[in-house]
Amino acid sequence: MIARKISLLAGLLILLAGSALFGAGKKQAEPQNKPTESLSVLVYIPGMVAGSPPYELLVAGAESFAAAHAGVNIKVYEAGFNQAEWEEQLTGLVASGEYTLVLSSNPSLPEICANVGKKFPNQKFILTDADFSGNPQISTYLFNQYEQSLYLGYLAGLITVSGMEHANPDKRLGFIAAQEYPLLNNHIVPGFRDGAQRIDPAITVDLRIIGNWFDANKAAELASGMIDAGADVFAAIAGGAAQGLIKTAQERGAYLVYHNINAYSSAPGVIIGCGLMQQKKLVEEILADVLAGKIQYGTSKIVGAKEGYLDFIADDPGYTQYVPEEIRRKFNAFMDDIRAGRVSYTLPPL
Repeated sequence: MIARKISLLAGLLILLAGSALFGAGKKQAEPQNKPTESLSVLVYIPGMVAGSPPYELLVAGAESFAAAHAGVNIKVYEAGFNQAEWEEQLTGLVASGEYTLVLSSNPSLPEICANVGKKFPNQKFILTDADFSGNPQISTYLFNQYEQSLYLGYLAGLITVSGMEHANPDKRLGFIAAQEYPLLNNHIVPGFRDGAQRIDPAITVDLRIIGNWFDANKAAELASGMIDAGADVFAAIAGGAAQGLIKTAQERGAYLVYHNINAYSSAPGVIIGCGLMQQKKLVEEILADVLAGKIQYGTSKIVGAKEGYLDFIADDPGYTQYVPEEIRRKFNAFMDDIRAGRVSYTLPPL
């Protein structure tokens, strides 16, 4: 009898141990990011929203998602243009413990968020227009700006060698930027040059730097000198300062291709090609994945035209009425190849 009791007790202990091990294994298999019905999001803008297409679209996407989901709260914070202050500002905001997620868009932010995250190990960050992997608190999504610049440069190349009113024989394009940073230097400007030189290898790109994101007068001054030097088609990554370039192009006679947003109505006949960054769509999808517990932190994704996050606006009168049919035919065929992934190029490292 005693032996039988011992045998039964041993069997029970084995069964309990097996159940504990099974339960432990099941617990380990659960995702770290569980579905949730509520979300508090800090939309951190490293600059100002107005005049910056990526930030305008970032805010629009977050606000649209919050309007459709009762448990999602959004706070938009404009940090201004002094990058030296961003880390201290963000640290103060995160220290409140108010936000489930910090959402932003800037290639300079991953290192700042990593530093802030060391002090607050439970804080999560999702950054678009950035490339950073390996940090379990941060997830990034990089728009393939080399690709967008490639097809905008291709259009600019078609125009500069054309017989359009303001085109000249110099085969010289202009590019005005607010400041230099790795994404601009390694992807955006080289992609623009690559696209243009697929039309004619003799085409050059004149790059000028304003020094900030708001000085429209400086942008106008640079543009005027570049037109004097032979530039007839421009691109700009300059925030609100781009208004100075647009005004000069209207007054002096030049063309612009525009990144990220539909700007045709700002200067009909001057802005004759607009790329499209689907930042709003991406942000809505990201926040849906956060609610569903599907975000993988520590990873970085590159998204472009083939994936549906970059495109060109070809049905606007600013394009169809001002760009000759032959140029549109050639460009539209190239754009179709871009969307299908048939255009070969090497994406440089950042």
